[in-house]
Amino acid sequence: MESYLFYGMEAAPDSLIVEGYHKPGSLTIASGAWIHAAGRAMLEEGEHALNPHHQYVWLTVESGEAVLTWKDRALTLQSSDTCIIPVGDEQSMLKVSGDTMILWMSFEGPLAATVVRKMGALLHVPLTQHVLPSQIYVAQQIVQVISRHTGTSHATYQLQHLMYGMLASQWGQPVAIDAMLSHEIAKVVDALRAGQYKDNFSLAQMAAISHMPMETFRKRFVSEVGMPPLSYVLHCKMERAKELLRDQNYSVREAGAEVGMKDPYHFSKQFKNIVGISPSTFMKQAQDPALAGTKKHRSTRKKG
Repeated sequence: MESYLFYGMEAAPDSLIVEGYHKPGSLTIASGAWIHAAGRAMLEEGEHALNPHHQYVWLTVESGEAVLTWKDRALTLQSSDTCIIPVGDEQSMLKVSGDTMILWMSFEGPLAATVVRKMGALLHVPLTQHVLPSQIYVAQQIVQVISRHTGTSHATYQLQHLMYGMLASQWGQPVAIDAMLSHEIAKVVDALRAGQYKDNFSLAQMAAISHMPMETFRKRFVSEVGMPPLSYVLHCKMERAKELLRDQNYSVREAGAEVGMKDPYHFSKQFKNIVGISPSTFMKQAQDPALAGTKKHRSTRKKG
């Protein structure tokens, strides 16, 4: 079977590319968005052309490093980096310098663009961002399920559940790598979300919420969530800031203050470290030319 993603390459269960297609059930179609296809590929050194596609494609580097060329842009994707390739007829290219493992999935449906935006991406241009360990785990499960049931609707509800798991993890909701989060860790994650990441909890404060010694809490958090607590908090703050800058027309200073970083310089530095570009550059890239002049300014927003 010819690969959905890679031009001129074959996909098969025993090959370097494993992928499948999803035939959504009626309730999944009614939801407005679903996973169209997904796969996993071990790419050897060289250039690999990607097929044009009519779905948004979430692509992440599980291990290794790749450079994605799309139109006149070149994005370096290191291990645990991801981007979403926009819909279109552009034939992009992946260049890898050594053996590189790629995970990918495509989204379809009238609300697919909403899912893409909730994944922290832009609709018209690919943007490099870091993926959480829990999202890589969920993506691996999606590839396993969809390749096992390719072309059928046998796993449509399971795939929908996994897709929402990807979204939940993106927004800091309790999604564990191997199972549901424990009660102690879930309490901390919920406390972080309750203030929309405006609060600046220290490691000691988070440990106190969990009612565990600080080092025990840190180790438990890493084992369940896949990354250190303070790194997780910073990721969630930057996802919240991206939403404010892109969708609610906040200034850099306002967005920083809203996620608990009142010093614009410190906020900009942390934003660039996590997102890969400065907040001002992100705002410029977020301006979809197709929507120019149609974006509404903030209206009634409580100051506080």
